[in-house]
Amino acid sequence: MKKSLLALAVLGAFAGVASAQSSVTLFGIVDVAAQNANATGKGSTQKLVSGSNATSRLGFRGVEDIGGGLKAGFWLEGGMNVDNGTNTGFNFTRRSTVSLMGGFGEVRLGRDYTPTFLNVTQFDPFGTNGVGNAFNVARNVNTNNGAFLTAAAAAAGTAPTWVRADNSIAYLLPSDLGGLYGQVMIAAPEGVNTGKYQGARIGYGAGPINVAVAFSQQNASAPKFKTTNLGLSYDLGVAKLMFQYAQEKNGLGTALPTLNAKETRLLLGAVVPVGSGEFKASWTRSDQANSTNDAKQIALGYVHNLSKRTALYTHYSQLTNKGALSLSNTTVTPTAGGKAKGFEVGVRHSF
Repeated sequence: MKKSLLALAVLGAFAGVASAQSSVTLFGIVDVAAQNANATGKGSTQKLVSGSNATSRLGFRGVEDIGGGLKAGFWLEGGMNVDNGTNTGFNFTRRSTVSLMGGFGEVRLGRDYTPTFLNVTQFDPFGTNGVGNAFNVARNVNTNNGAFLTAAAAAAGTAPTWVRADNSIAYLLPSDLGGLYGQVMIAAPEGVNTGKYQGARIGYGAGPINVAVAFSQQNASAPKFKTTNLGLSYDLGVAKLMFQYAQEKNGLGTALPTLNAKETRLLLGAVVPVGSGEFKASWTRSDQANSTNDAKQIALGYVHNLSKRTALYTHYSQLTNKGALSLSNTTVTPTAGGKAKGFEVGVRHSF
């Protein structure tokens, strides 16, 4: 009897929360793959990895109509590792924002994707996930290889903001501008030495074409770190073609002149729908000044949709190095000038 009363009380509490919102949604993605990776001079590894097609996550989002054409909303989203069930103490570091929305657009505050990252992931056939990730060739953003600025430069206050920015204030254009979209973002450093992030993105997507350009600058204690990228896709019906150009620069002045670095990347890609699935392919290349880490990658993949929520997929990639870059989510790094290869088969379910 006591247990029944307790259950009713808990349900009543949740009902009260739900009634205070116009809508509250629990959502997520559970994605896991079996992976084989090998690298020149280092052998091979086999393991399960999480989030190779879409990053595994759990989140809550809600919107409330507050009248006068205004809405308030929140978004809390955290990542998780499906292969071992860990989450390093569950948090909402994937996104934690609160917004005011209306005919003027949206004002969003909190931790969120940067405009420059959005412009890369949207025009990558692999969505910057798995062994086919376009960032694999990027020394400065490859999470396996760290920043190309080196530890000394990072200690000097040059570590850049990449995927997400803390402490951000963003404005997003309204969605009814005939295909025009865009946003601006400012993120305060709050006393840390990574510097203030400032970024913007403007694009046009209507009919078969989608094109966008993004810029950012991060001020640190000595230099400025600047990013520019351009993305373009065109849907021919039988295939969607993708192009991407990106460049990052930093200037360390006379303190560390050998680290006055510039990296330029190109991507050519395609997504080809076939029945209930789609084939994916990309070719990426990076050219890095003052570095021997130039690299090229060829990636192939196929996603087969079993339903609207569930899919099977497979990816393969080969990274050719002048340096020693490795593939995302792998643990083998080739010897200098070697190759890294990866193959994975997985399942993705969204809810």
